[in-house]
Amino acid sequence: MSDSLKTDLLRAKYAGGSGSEIHDPTFARVAAGQFTGDKRVWPFAGVATFMSAPYRPQPLGGTDLADLDFALVGVPMDLGVTNRAGARLGPRAVRAIERIGPWEHVLRQAPLQQARVADIGDVPFRSRFDLASCHADIEAHLTAIAAAGVVPLCVGGDHSISYPILRALGRDRPVGMIHIDAHCDTSGIYEGSKFHHGGPFRQAVLDGVLDPERTIQIGIRGGADYLWEFSTDSGMTVLHAERVAAMGIAAVAAQARQVAGAGPVYLSFDIDSVDPGFAPGTGTPEVGGLMPREVLALLRALSGLDVIGADVVEVAPQYDATTNTAQIAAQVLFTQLCLAVTAREKRST
Repeated sequence: MSDSLKTDLLRAKYAGGSGSEIHDPTFARVAAGQFTGDKRVWPFAGVATFMSAPYRPQPLGGTDLADLDFALVGVPMDLGVTNRAGARLGPRAVRAIERIGPWEHVLRQAPLQQARVADIGDVPFRSRFDLASCHADIEAHLTAIAAAGVVPLCVGGDHSISYPILRALGRDRPVGMIHIDAHCDTSGIYEGSKFHHGGPFRQAVLDGVLDPERTIQIGIRGGADYLWEFSTDSGMTVLHAERVAAMGIAAVAAQARQVAGAGPVYLSFDIDSVDPGFAPGTGTPEVGGLMPREVLALLRALSGLDVIGADVVEVAPQYDATTNTAQIAAQVLFTQLCLAVTAREKRST
């Protein structure tokens, strides 16, 4: 085809059209959910919610969930940190990120158009001072969400929030877990507390809500490695960051799928798994971590697993003047939602 003929055909197809005229059938369906005429909602206007999802705040325990498939939940609590505080501001920072979605180009999904999703606000805590009380509130709230048949995706907050979430989601049967982090978070009691962010997964295993044989921890590194013997002793698979680099993401994903198996699986993502050169806004940064591209590739390769919940934790925005940390967290949350939507569709067939 000559250049002039090709140009004539392109002019005939596109010259008189607007930005809302999309010809590919799949893309046209996505565009239909975004455009009114040739106008789109401004990403920088309106009330900020996770991924611009509809806002449906709930009281403790939730009362208005029956028409939802997925609940995006903020958990602004960081009473369990052992280093720099500030992850209580994580949900607000992730909500403030514009232009996440609507289309996941690798998985070819528009999750907010494929399922009923809402940002149901933050867990309503009774006390800002009492860590054990906060954990009880998280467990009660997540239990109600799960009882309504709704899949929760939570944004913390420090990593101790995963313990009450797992108690809620694993109460009927222990779940498997794919855990991406710089730290195993399986240490013991410190200074009289077992609820800190360094030990949620030891407690979850001991409570019988997390299956260690179906748990893999990816990206582990740093000087606290001596604290994590419970991981290997209990049967968890631990892949240090150096091992991830040597194996490659495809092999890591294959091993994660093998470990998780066909049963229900929880996804837990600590932003400090990402190298602080990309994500400095966290309380316990560890040099030598994963790149954002590797994290997204790993998550996408998990599509098809039976995802029954997920979290993104430890975003502390005050340590990041660029918002890069929250940008990565928001994109991870979006990808987790894609995986959860795929799992739901697979369960319904």
